[in-house]
Amino acid sequence: MMRIWQISRPGRNTKRYFLFFLLFAVVHSVSAQELNCTVKVLHEKIQKVDQKVFTSLQAAITDFLNNRKWTGDDYKAQEKIGCNVLLNITGNSDADPDLFTGTLSISTTRPVYNSGYATTLYTNIDRDVVFHYSQFNPLSFDDNRVTGSDPLESNLTAILAYYAYLVLGLDYDSFSPDGGTALLKKAQNVVTNAPENGNIHGWKAFEEKRNRYWIIDQLLSPRYANYRTAWYSYHRQGLDQMWNKPDEGRKKILSVVNSLQEIARNNPNSTLLQAFFNAKADELIRIILQGTREEKEQYHKVLIAIDPTNTSKYNALK
Repeated sequence: MMRIWQISRPGRNTKRYFLFFLLFAVVHSVSAQELNCTVKVLHEKIQKVDQKVFTSLQAAITDFLNNRKWTGDDYKAQEKIGCNVLLNITGNSDADPDLFTGTLSISTTRPVYNSGYATTLYTNIDRDVVFHYSQFNPLSFDDNRVTGSDPLESNLTAILAYYAYLVLGLDYDSFSPDGGTALLKKAQNVVTNAPENGNIHGWKAFEEKRNRYWIIDQLLSPRYANYRTAWYSYHRQGLDQMWNKPDEGRKKILSVVNSLQEIARNNPNSTLLQAFFNAKADELIRIILQGTREEKEQYHKVLIAIDPTNTSKYNALK
């Protein structure tokens, strides 16, 4: 039987799901996975390996992300989180033909309420990807035992699981205050128990200030509690309100920028802030361009101060 008020994630807007109920009441409720990822494996630089290995790997990653249950909630097709995953394999070992290195690009989106628009939640290029893989090997992962007998084989599934939990946590946070805490803690568990090997990088605090460790550490740190509040306000009280209260929604988004400015003062060079503007810079520019000349000038200065990396983009506000 259809569960009218308990469809999917806690904190979701009940009005939204009542509309879904009206549209899909004739369909039986089916438990479904949370992610809808399009996966692409590039391998042009690898010449000495059977190309079918990469076809097998692409299918294995797709199955791992899309057909695994990451939460205890039931998702409908229209609720799934859209994502694009690009694994670019750039290196292979002659001594160990099952050893590959490369980069992993990931971009995820969230639909904005009552619109055909999807906002980018997270986008990143992870440059510390190294793993073992042999053709037709299934990808397995256990939250209770992140590292298996082969750390390099486990590293691929650990990276994929980490990003799955991260983007799910961010999505839940965008619908209810701190709604993604449990999922973010699962991502942190992956970091804590990550595989260890001389070739493996990206999991440790001392390695690099913008790696997997730091993004999840800051998301769960009390020092950044205001960031998660701002994240919720931006999406639920800002973007989701713009269909019927565009001025109020836009005003809320601008207030979030002011909050981020305060966070930046206290935490210069924050990994979280860089992640935010990697995803939102273009969107913010479009929103601010709808305002007055004074607003454009004000937020041009504010955004450059917070996010100097994207100064050339923000110059469109001049």
